[in-house]
Amino acid sequence: MRIGIINTIAGAKLGHVGGDLSVTDILVALFFDVMRYRLDEPGLNDRDRFILSKGHCSAALYNILAHAGYFSPELLAQFAAPLSPLNGHPNRRKVRGVEANTGPLGHGLPIGVGIAVAAVMSGLAYRTFVVLGDGELQEGSNWEAAMYAGYRHLGNLCAIVDRNRLQQGGRTEDTNALEPLAAKWVAFGWEVHEIDGHDYTALLTAFDAPSSGKPRVLIANTIKGKGVSFIEDRVEWHHKVPTAEQVTLAIEELKIQ
Repeated sequence: MRIGIINTIAGAKLGHVGGDLSVTDILVALFFDVMRYRLDEPGLNDRDRFILSKGHCSAALYNILAHAGYFSPELLAQFAAPLSPLNGHPNRRKVRGVEANTGPLGHGLPIGVGIAVAAVMSGLAYRTFVVLGDGELQEGSNWEAAMYAGYRHLGNLCAIVDRNRLQQGGRTEDTNALEPLAAKWVAFGWEVHEIDGHDYTALLTAFDAPSSGKPRVLIANTIKGKGVSFIEDRVEWHHKVPTAEQVTLAIEELKIQ
């Protein structure tokens, strides 16, 4: 999947490779082991919902959706091309499997809370999963949504924070510090799991934990640019595009992992 992301971004000559690579394992776990959905009936009422709040990392989501069977992987070559359905930010009206248009940061969790409330009101058993960037948590709209989710005891809602500690321009703790992050979620009435976001066993154990009746948040500690040594934990790779030579080097590294 990471090789696909590298090729997708290099072909388009734009994207957010660092965050795409940090969130990859989370998306793989969700789409290939955790979530309930049907490709032949994408509008199924009782399907689990997924929202990529950090919508700028669409190249990761598109690669996941393509390999899950929502559309042909050949379409990935059209990422961000003029009139392509694969916009730089996901669009639910253009791409099967996208539940919400995202990109403006701070919107995904409020949408997810609304979807989770709708499930309760409708008596449906679906779950809602929302992936957020950690820098995105500097947006106040997330905490309004978190407060309401805790108040409503939305045990059908799971947020996953891609905690790579970098945002555009610098480190989160040097920009607007988030710690103590776990304690903040607890204070808002959430069940908190702090895990290695690149460890599938840890991810699946946290996703499959018995419900406490509270909304659940996974603080997934990740590495921005995971898997490519010259990209890992480097702030300049928030939206830098690899050269042809760098693509070759990156793919060589990824193939031996």
